[in-house]
Amino acid sequence: MNPLLDVRGLVVEYASRRGRLRAVDGASLQVARGETLALVGESGSGKTSLGRAILRLVEPAAGAVTFDGTDVRSLDREPLRRMRRRMQVVFQDPAASLDPRMTVGRIVREGIDVHAIANAREADARVERLLLDVGLDPADASRHPHEFSGGQRQRVAIARALAVEPDFVVLDEAVSALDAVVREQVLDLLAALQAARGLTYLFIAHDLATVRRIATRVAVMHRGRIVECAPTNDLFAAPATAYTHSLLAAIPRTPW
Repeated sequence: MNPLLDVRGLVVEYASRRGRLRAVDGASLQVARGETLALVGESGSGKTSLGRAILRLVEPAAGAVTFDGTDVRSLDREPLRRMRRRMQVVFQDPAASLDPRMTVGRIVREGIDVHAIANAREADARVERLLLDVGLDPADASRHPHEFSGGQRQRVAIARALAVEPDFVVLDEAVSALDAVVREQVLDLLAALQAARGLTYLFIAHDLATVRRIATRVAVMHRGRIVECAPTNDLFAAPATAYTHSLLAAIPRTPW
């Protein structure tokens, strides 16, 4: 079976005072439909740059991104806009990614309106259902992001991403800023939504304990390259590289 997402030799570069900084250096990975591929590595390894390049939030310098048979890098503005309905993202900090001037209802509804998914009445009903699906009260639609806790704001961000009925969601450190209890609740929510909607996740994280909880497979990134990729249990039981060994050794151990 062909993968939903196929990334080959992707390169991402940024301008710096010393010239071009290569954040992603020929990275390749595949994500099967319905799975959760975790992308892990230390800060600065290139994880977020790779995720953004897949979505073309930053433009790759080289390489190929194929989504469900379509060459994403070849898409012009309007085809890319349509493709983004199928490929969404949830960022690490919902306080920064949610417009503080907009109500939660407007935030969640924005994508529905942009993509003309439903008429006005149906759009309102969709927003209510989405808020319920992520564990919020439909009455919350009239409130603003600053009125919510961090975990609730992240639920709003998840509802916004799901509003356009995507197939694939990049979760970029989406639970790393949450406390332990709320993190577990949001992970449970993500798993339930995946099962109910047939979603495919690219789960970017540095916390391997969280990764073990949610991922089908794990890709390890180091200095812009994918150095190892394996089913989650296999990687934790027998990591193939010294770098992966070092990441696993850094997982905190409980004293009991």
